[in-house]
Amino acid sequence: MTTTSGSAKWQGGIKDGKGAISTKSGALNDYPYGFSSRFEGKPGSNPEELIGAAHAACFTMALSLILGEAKLIAEQMETKADVTLEKQGDGFAITSVHLALNAKVPGADNAKFQELADKAKAGCPVSKLLNTKITLDATLQ
Repeated sequence: MTTTSGSAKWQGGIKDGKGAISTKSGALNDYPYGFSSRFEGKPGSNPEELIGAAHAACFTMALSLILGEAKLIAEQMETKADVTLEKQGDGFAITSVHLALNAKVPGADNAKFQELADKAKAGCPVSKLLNTKITLDATLQ
């Protein structure tokens, strides 16, 4: 078992306030986030892009494991996770995550590749954490 951490600081109100995100590893160290970077496309980060990066990384690692169990090794895999945040009632909710994978896996046929990618989508720990619709487009080159 492993435990790691991320942290956030915030000062001010929701629209005029400013925040900073940090990770235990130091990959992010007081990286700015706020209302404008979350809802208005301004520079800075936001929780949804961090969830997307985490989900893409987790899924891709899970698929690497599953491919290895099938005696396949990826030459290259690239995953993008689009995280959708929508207004619902008085608040907001993450309503979906769409994973888009492009992979080069020597010796893999498309049917088996799709089966293994679906298994990784369902089994990766971040997929299990998220209580939302998760879709996948997996392209084998």
